[in-house]
Amino acid sequence: MKNSRTKKLTTVGMLCALAYIAVAVGRIPVVLFLKYDPKDVVIVIGGLIFGPLTSLTMAVIVSVVEMITVSSTGLWGCTMNILSSCSFACTSAFFYKRHRTKSGAVKALACGMTCQIAVMMLWNWLVAPIYMGYPREAVEALLLTAFLPFNLLKGGLNAGITFLIYKPVVTTLRKLQLVES
Repeated sequence: MKNSRTKKLTTVGMLCALAYIAVAVGRIPVVLFLKYDPKDVVIVIGGLIFGPLTSLTMAVIVSVVEMITVSSTGLWGCTMNILSSCSFACTSAFFYKRHRTKSGAVKALACGMTCQIAVMMLWNWLVAPIYMGYPREAVEALLLTAFLPFNLLKGGLNAGITFLIYKPVVTTLRKLQLVES
């Protein structure tokens, strides 16, 4: 059993490192100050393999390291990254845990995407005026024109990429005996 815990810890650490690399080198500017990075793909893969708590742990670790090293948004940005990643990855992992099939994965990723969009729209409405220094009216004007399209794109890319690469990644990790069959 100790060997199994060591393998899990090693695998989760490796996935955290990959998620951080995705942030550090994979940022793509989309609209205004909003940038897409594929870290949530790696975080949700960890959750689909090991469960929602792993997604939560990975999201916190990667977001804190991102805040310390490459982010300029400070604690607000870190909090928003954790909320965004967790709403997608933890929700997807929670639903996938109950239905570990291809159709279950599609439904789980769709639920995660929907949750992420809803959470981030609310969070942007509540907090963006504070951390951006914009009046609430200006943020409200951006909700449907910038934040919603960005979150739809981000959620769609995260879900689509995860769906495409999850099976090959898990198969490779099984061959390396890092995850159980």
